[in-house]
Amino acid sequence: MEIFKKKEKIGEKIREIKKTGKKIGFVATMGYLHNGHISLISKAREENDIVIVSIFVNPTQFGPGEDFERYPRNVNRDIELLEKEKVDIVFIPDADEMYKKDHKAWVNVEEYSEILEGKLRKGHFRGVCTVVAKLFNIIQPDRSYFGWKDAQQLIIIKKMVDDLDIPVEIVGCPTLREKSGLAESSRNIYLTEEEKQKALCLYKALKKIEEMAKKGEKNTKKLIEEGKKIILSTGGVELQYLEIVNIENLQPVEKIDNNTIVLGAIKIGNVHLIDNIFL
Repeated sequence: MEIFKKKEKIGEKIREIKKTGKKIGFVATMGYLHNGHISLISKAREENDIVIVSIFVNPTQFGPGEDFERYPRNVNRDIELLEKEKVDIVFIPDADEMYKKDHKAWVNVEEYSEILEGKLRKGHFRGVCTVVAKLFNIIQPDRSYFGWKDAQQLIIIKKMVDDLDIPVEIVGCPTLREKSGLAESSRNIYLTEEEKQKALCLYKALKKIEEMAKKGEKNTKKLIEEGKKIILSTGGVELQYLEIVNIENLQPVEKIDNNTIVLGAIKIGNVHLIDNIFL
């Protein structure tokens, strides 16, 4: 496994790989890897000749008062995991390498980025899209893998790639969960066992909505009302949003069909958690 910290050096390596015609699968991460990341890496290994993983806690997607400084980091642990997964190349730049002091260019997917998570976290998706576009330019992957746990992010990145004609296939992979049902997340480390139990209220709300939908309820207002009851009855949990939207454009729908997804977010203390289920 080769490790690169400089764009210029990994660029030289990418050019060598491209000459051989080998396919590159890419997984962008912020480190502190968990089973969700490993599932993306496994999928990339199945479908490509070379697997590249980046580790970069991107400062531009964190707003004032968010957890950039305390976001969990353990690069040595991550490298050990990546070696076990037989990753070929790891790119670990620092902020100065990714952003010049006079950085002025930004990528933003309008409308999609201003709702749901984007409404709560102003500028978040501008930071996400900009760093992902930069990584695509540096790595030049044939395919890139993202988890459906971050559904809005995945939909926005697909839209960005389509609108800007970026030559990469975006592959969405299923959400991985802890045994309890809690979606795997680097931020789960912030939670006590008691808080993890409380956090399950979001998953329970999503499952309730799914169950009702399977039984024939299509009215999204009724579905959301029932889901909210579960979250609002859980002490110490703040409901941030629970919405049923079209999976293509993230717009709210009045009745569910085969193209809808329910997205939710809660806050426990200072920890922001998201989850979703296809309907």
